[in-house]
Amino acid sequence: MPLPIEVRGTCAEKCAGPGRDRLATMAGVDQKIREIVSFYTGYDEAGRLDRRASFQLERIRTLELLEQHLPPAPASILDVGGGPGAYARPLLGAGYRVRLIDLVPAHVEQARAGQPPIDAVVGDARELPEPDGFHDATLLLGPLYHLQDRGDRVRALSEAVRVTRPGGVVVAAAISRFAGPIDFAVTGRLGPAIVEETRQILTDGINHPGLGFTHAYFHRVADLIAECREAGLTGITVHGVEGPAWGAAEAAAGTPAEEVVFDGALKLARVCGTEPEIVAASAHLLAVGVRETSGR
Repeated sequence: MPLPIEVRGTCAEKCAGPGRDRLATMAGVDQKIREIVSFYTGYDEAGRLDRRASFQLERIRTLELLEQHLPPAPASILDVGGGPGAYARPLLGAGYRVRLIDLVPAHVEQARAGQPPIDAVVGDARELPEPDGFHDATLLLGPLYHLQDRGDRVRALSEAVRVTRPGGVVVAAAISRFAGPIDFAVTGRLGPAIVEETRQILTDGINHPGLGFTHAYFHRVADLIAECREAGLTGITVHGVEGPAWGAAEAAAGTPAEEVVFDGALKLARVCGTEPEIVAASAHLLAVGVRETSGR
């Protein structure tokens, strides 16, 4: 499955560096998690959002939505699954206080080494090393992609709620159940094997490694809302990040129409952002909710 990231071969390396020992002792680390860490250790996540038109739409729209929903700086933001700091660094530049937690030691090292350096540690979204109610907002821009068990996803969301102050905001990203079929249609990859893979993903949302991506789960909008609600979030809104025309932007890349189509796709993403019938046409979904002021 080629979405949501571009893959240039598989990774044979295992995680290394100062975060390795902590990773080995974290609760719930199993073979799938180790394979996910290995996958991202060998993948250029730091440069991903610049490579393809749909990834550029993802970055622009995610930053716009964060600006729309986060409390004003200098609020405290916890960026869980923040990778090398694609969103943490712009937030730091905007005056926020940011702490980043990521499962991949190599990502944490990159986040610390970049400019400006990010306060970053290795950790698991299901067991956050943060005190209750400490942050004004918490971001989960990645962990839900790779938690195939519903209980684990709700646990990660519940942890995000726990560490966010009452009345604070939680922002959680998910991959749309329909990202793959749309990409296959745009690129013309419609052979029998792809159709069968699509049938399976539409049935259970589970992506298995082997076709360019690692262990992953693809959400339906209603299921994402239900998981957020079970974790204790209220006032939940789900945005379609890239909008319904991200496939057109991909198809036009490298052609004379590239700039015009990209601009139109971006504008359409803004117009259609929360339109219920078309949200799931985006490759990524962004759920925004508020921690209840009492009861959790």
